[in-house]
Amino acid sequence: MQADLSPVIAATTQWLTCSFPTPGGALAVALCEVQARQAVTVAARLRYPTEMDAALVGLAGPGGSGRLDWVTGADAGDGGEGWRTWVDEVVASWAVCLLADPELAGLAVNALAGGAVPAEFRRLVAPDETDRRAAVLLRHPDLVAPVAGLHRSELLSRLDPDVTLVG
Repeated sequence: MQADLSPVIAATTQWLTCSFPTPGGALAVALCEVQARQAVTVAARLRYPTEMDAALVGLAGPGGSGRLDWVTGADAGDGGEGWRTWVDEVVASWAVCLLADPELAGLAVNALAGGAVPAEFRRLVAPDETDRRAAVLLRHPDLVAPVAGLHRSELLSRLDPDVTLVG
């Protein structure tokens, strides 16, 4: 079992859902958050594949949302939002890459799961129409391009079949 990445996953998910909110009601908000959390979980596990990697990010911290806020033009508020320090820029970038491209998401999940797509990631890799509507902004390639472009090449390198993931 990996070291606890839950602070990074929770904060990065919150950043994504605040930066790319759903236009729908309570159900859409919940579905959007589930999809964001699935993408962030996959991205975090790819980014920190070993217990040592996860322990080091827990010790040093992931870097925060500063650059992401700047890239998206987001207002970071009054600075009193401590959760923003746990946002991981690379994980956020990889997560929006996965949300905008279900085929890439399938490759990422397969890389982690050894070829089988676990049911826990169904909304990420095989979203239905309700899922797509709920996360329309998070799944729109043009809207997420500034964030996705930050670290897309590193994600593609990580998913290269010649690269072995440890986990």
